[in-house]
Amino acid sequence: MGQSTYKLDVFSTFLNQGWRIISGPFVLLCIPYFLSAMEQGYWYTFISVAALSVLADLGFSNIILQFSAHEFAFLSFRENNLIEGDSEHLDKLAAFFKFSIKWLFKVVIIVFPLIIIGGYYFISSKGSLDESPYLWQLSWIIYAVTSAFLFMNSIVLSFFEGCNLVSKVQRIRFQISAATSLVMIFGLFLHLRLFALALSSVMGVLVGCFLIYHHFSEVIRQLLQISKHAFYDWWPEFSSLIWRYAISWGSGFLVFQIFTPLTFYFYGPISAGKIGISIAMWTAGYNIAISWITAVTPKLNMLISEKKWALLDQLFKNSFIKSVGMMFLGGIGFFIVEYFIGSQFNFFTRILAPKGMAILFLAWLLQVMVNALAIYLRAHKREPLVIVSCVNAVIVLGGTALCGMFLDSEYMFLGFLAGTVFQCIATLRIFKNYRWQHDIYNGVK
Repeated sequence: MGQSTYKLDVFSTFLNQGWRIISGPFVLLCIPYFLSAMEQGYWYTFISVAALSVLADLGFSNIILQFSAHEFAFLSFRENNLIEGDSEHLDKLAAFFKFSIKWLFKVVIIVFPLIIIGGYYFISSKGSLDESPYLWQLSWIIYAVTSAFLFMNSIVLSFFEGCNLVSKVQRIRFQISAATSLVMIFGLFLHLRLFALALSSVMGVLVGCFLIYHHFSEVIRQLLQISKHAFYDWWPEFSSLIWRYAISWGSGFLVFQIFTPLTFYFYGPISAGKIGISIAMWTAGYNIAISWITAVTPKLNMLISEKKWALLDQLFKNSFIKSVGMMFLGGIGFFIVEYFIGSQFNFFTRILAPKGMAILFLAWLLQVMVNALAIYLRAHKREPLVIVSCVNAVIVLGGTALCGMFLDSEYMFLGFLAGTVFQCIATLRIFKNYRWQHDIYNGVK
């Protein structure tokens, strides 16, 4: 990877995540100000239930990036934005694009109606907002339906990100994120309440469709044209991974998304709002920190395809240190701010108590390490973390249940922390085994 290309990829990734640094905290501050505590609970429950789109993804977004990157390692873009290079790999890439689109439509048609209908009945089990009984129903339907289109746009972008277009895709994601956030903020200022969330999702779909057409319509036509005569059976290779990814990603959903819906169900929307906004804060920090890894993910896949192990490990090590360091410094900065001025702002009454936030921070700091290592391992077109993910889910669910029965609510995430500690140790051992194999290949051992 050229130094200029690497810098552009990292810059574009941080442009996207940098916007989240600006808009994320601002939205977090606006929500308690413009929404009631009950509406805040509905807001974050919407987001968590819609995140069941993981049942449509099942790791597909990661697979499509990996597979396209492995084929594109032998290809390049011409000045007219069309792909050129080895005909065998170009045919395979085109066939994979067609295969991916077919798979995408199938899972969307099956999964998202279940999310929309199931989510409606789940949320309705807690009644409705007293002052506006139909507010959440229409907001939920709009938000859930548009989530399906956002998911499809994201999958297409993952394909082209794998084609070494990290900087372009990240700029597109930034534009989508900016449009979505601005509509959300204006909606809150206009007192549209839950409709601010729904309309922001609509804007995200419209902007995403326009940008994908503007930037990729020509190459999409090229790939579809080639796929008419390019035949390659991707199913055996794809199916050998998707079930493993399904288990890992399904377990991950239980770990990351189940807290807010469970709190909503057992304790009501006000408590769910506190849990939801606290998780959202550390998730935002995680997304920013992991950018150092995601910016080089396609290149990691390409280096593995080319068997350039020394360059692979050097690139990963540098990015790993930067990711963990950024998350650590960001967390320390938050607690310093909370300690000195937390009592002066009502916002801090809408999040977890300091002990709960500290437990969450430690868990998310370890998650940066775990997921960075996972990206490295999965770049080998393998999924070695199935058992680790399942055991982690059991630890988190069991630990959370025990904490709920015997400890105060501020200790609710001790189960999450315990599972993440196990996950970190187990993933590190697998990572060392892969590194050992690379050393053998390079003649070091």
